[in-house]
Formats: sequence, structure tokens, C-alpha cells
Amino acid sequence: MSTNRRILLFLYSNGNIVGSLLGLLGLGLFFGGIIRDFWFFIVLGMYGIGVLATPRSPTYELRFRNQATADEIRAELNNLVKTIKNKVPADILVKVEHIRDSVLDILPYIVDFNSSDHHIFIIRQTVLDYLPEALQNYLNLPRAFATLHPVKDGKTAKQILAEQLDLLDHQLQQVAADLSSNNAQALLIHGRFLEDKFSNADLLA
Repeated sequence: MSTNRRILLFLYSNGNIVGSLLGLLGLGLFFGGIIRDFWFFIVLGMYGIGVLATPRSPTYELRFRNQATADEIRAELNNLVKTIKNKVPADILVKVEHIRDSVLDILPYIVDFNSSDHHIFIIRQTVLDYLPEALQNYLNLPRAFATLHPVKDGKTAKQILAEQLDLLDHQLQQVAADLSSNNAQALLIHGRFLEDKFSNADLLA
């Protein structure tokens, strides 16, 4: 991670926000005449207390374990939805639930590790690797940063994640149509698109 990114993430962290508010309170006390001597060090100390005393945001690790059966994949997807509930905005949760349902629709086609169809394997692994990693990366960003700070083309990390989830769900619906119609050529195209588009889950890249 670059130094500039580390600085930005710190500026948007809860500790810096609370510390800044306490520092502003200290300045208010100074300008209000309540504190005079050593005011600078008092303000600095109040900021430092805010930074150090504010609990750090939890770090999330969302990884799917090795799955071999439909029941295991279904359980992993349901556990993922349960884990992020109340931790992501409502619109993001709805999109993830839609993706889960889309994966469940094609589950009979993607559970066979011994399948000779490489593209089905790629589709399966792309979804099961990308989805938890993208959500993990989002949750590990300071909420203010993810919601307010533009990171690419004027879009925030939340907006990028929402667009990626919509695109992933749309592609999965296309894959479901390809599988049901046994359209090998279309499946090949959509499989390659998934592999290329969702190979990197870093929302800040």
C-alpha cells in the first residue's frame, strides 16, 4: 500500500475524526477564554487522546473455505450474507443476496470438480473468489472513506462495489441462460469476461 493511500485512510479513520473533534473542542475552549496557558499542548493532547482512545475498526476476513458439494457452497453463501448483514449499506446487501440467488440457480452446473469443462470451473472460482474478497476489501476501508472519497473516475469505493456487483449478477444471469440453452459459445464468451473483469477485487486499484 502506498504512503499516500495510508495517509488518506488514516485521515478518514474513526480515530482521526474523533481526535479532530476533540481538538476543535480544545480550540473552542481556548477562544472562549476557558484555557490559556499551554493551550497548544492541551489541544494537541486532546487530539491524541481521541486518536488513541477510539477503538479501531474491526478487520474482516471473508474467505470461502474449500467447497466440494452444493450444500457446502450454499452454506458458504448464506454465511457470507449473514456476516455482512448490518455491516454494509442496505443496497449493497440486496445486491449480494441477488448474486447468491444467481449462484444457487447455476449450482447444479458448477459443483463437479471433475468436470472437463474448464470454463465452468473458471466461472465457479471467479465468483467464489471475487465476491468475498471484494466485500472484505470494502469492509476493511474506513466507512467515511468508502462512502465519500472518490477513488476512480470520480466514484467512491461504495459506488464501484455497487457497479461491480450489478455487473457480476448480470453476467451470472447470462451464464444461467447459456447453461440452460446449452450455448457453449456464449458460455465461453461470458466465462472469459468474468475471468478478465473480476480477477482483481481491489476496489482502489
